[in-house]
Amino acid sequence: MVGTTFEEIAAGLYSGPPEAFVSSRKARAAEADAHLASRILALRKPSIAAWVVNVFAQERAGQLGEALELARELREAQDDLDAAALAKLGRERRALTRKLAQAAGELAASRGERVTSSTLDAVEQSISAAFYDPAAAAAVASGRLSRALDPSATQNDIRDAVAGDVPELDPVSLPPADELQARRARREAERAIAAAEKDQASAERELTTRDKALRELRAKRGELAERTSELENELARIREELRRAEHDLPEAERSREDAATRAEAAADALDLARKAKDAL
Repeated sequence: MVGTTFEEIAAGLYSGPPEAFVSSRKARAAEADAHLASRILALRKPSIAAWVVNVFAQERAGQLGEALELARELREAQDDLDAAALAKLGRERRALTRKLAQAAGELAASRGERVTSSTLDAVEQSISAAFYDPAAAAAVASGRLSRALDPSATQNDIRDAVAGDVPELDPVSLPPADELQARRARREAERAIAAAEKDQASAERELTTRDKALRELRAKRGELAERTSELENELARIREELRRAEHDLPEAERSREDAATRAEAAADALDLARKAKDAL
């Protein structure tokens, strides 16, 4: 018979229709021996948030498993990260938690269950707890939660929230030490690349600024050189005019003296003529 162990029976009941939990629990107990039946009848009805997580864990096991494996790798990487990288990691972890919770809520809704915002918050808290604590991750992945988990849950809290044994993380899924070292080296290389890209971007911005300044200076030099040439030509023309003026000045001065002499003689002659007239 399928689902004959207590854990398998609990997983089936905890992901079945919530409204049929009591009747299904009674039916499964009737099929079991006395010891197993007593354990089945003692199962608590899961909260709606726990049921949503259980359905997601069982029907989207691959997606949840990849996320929890990534969470484990992120926990291992935290010791090697600086404050900025840790802040970025926190944002990415919260985004992934919300995404998984939303997917779980949509899956539950497709089964006809109404998922309220408070229920979705509890689902997100449970997945968040799985991201921080390996035991919580194993509990969430089991699909046998009777109530939602909190990120601050203790080992006893986690144990009490799961029907049956809390499975340990599968040791075969842990990468060997050399793979961990390789991942750490890749992360360091990625940080080095990010730093180099940042430096390159800064250098390119500075180069763009310097190129603009150089172009402007060269244009100004061309304008000044052209203006200098114009002024030099103007100065040469003025010097030539000055040379001509200096050359012509002595002759003009002599001509002026001759004209002044003639004007003085004419004035004397006019004065004599007027006196002669007055004498008549």
